[in-house]
Amino acid sequence: MPGPERELPVLVSACLLGQACRYDGRHNLDGALERELAARGERAVPFCPEEHGGLGTPRPPAWITRTEAGAARVVTAEGHDVTEPFHRGADGALELCRREGIQKAYLKERSPSCGVATTHVENLVTRGPGITTARLRAAGIETLGVEGRRD
Repeated sequence: MPGPERELPVLVSACLLGQACRYDGRHNLDGALERELAARGERAVPFCPEEHGGLGTPRPPAWITRTEAGAARVVTAEGHDVTEPFHRGADGALELCRREGIQKAYLKERSPSCGVATTHVENLVTRGPGITTARLRAAGIETLGVEGRRD
């Protein structure tokens, strides 16, 4: 197994590593993911796009919605537009990946930021990526979805 200086850095949704940064102030600690990363010689670099974008924790739930022109926006349950903080968070994730040489990300499924196969659109779980995942994919970074909360 490679030593710490040889571990490959990978971006990981911070909530999957036990950071209480979910919208409801909780986490999705995934102990199995941590063990799998270690076994593969991957070093987790935690990141929460929503906190990085300036949204506090806890925060109102949010989801992707579409405008009449077809553009994607992100709105809270109260109808507040939080598109800009979501995009700032996605930009921050990409910047971190570039700075650290990260080519792979393990991201929390169903998140409007991090969902890989599924996310929330119009408050329904829908196939498709979240804002951060789409940005990372466009830059050629491999994205893998993780549900979380495994021992």
